[in-house]
Amino acid sequence: MLYVAPLQGTTAQKFLPDEHLKKLDTLVLYHNGKMSLKSHAIFEILKLTRSNWRWLRIFRVLPGPFLDWCYDIIAKNRYRFFGKKESCRLPTPEERARFLD
Repeated sequence: MLYVAPLQGTTAQKFLPDEHLKKLDTLVLYHNGKMSLKSHAIFEILKLTRSNWRWLRIFRVLPGPFLDWCYDIIAKNRYRFFGKKESCRLPTPEERARFLD
């Protein structure tokens, strides 16, 4: 099971080096004592969750800098690509239990 923690929270401060805590615009996956960033973190999450999107892992053969460049473009333009909601839905109690401080 995956848990979510904000980079500004106490959980992230325990596990991550300072250099990653300052970059609040990236995804960090900490799993089994290993840290993955940006595109590599996405590929690992797809593997761990057995998502229907796991077929995207075929792109992991591309060079890491290129994949991270693509990640940065998508992250920067996410609202244009996926839209922006006026409000966020509240998580269910089960989902809320997966949020760490």
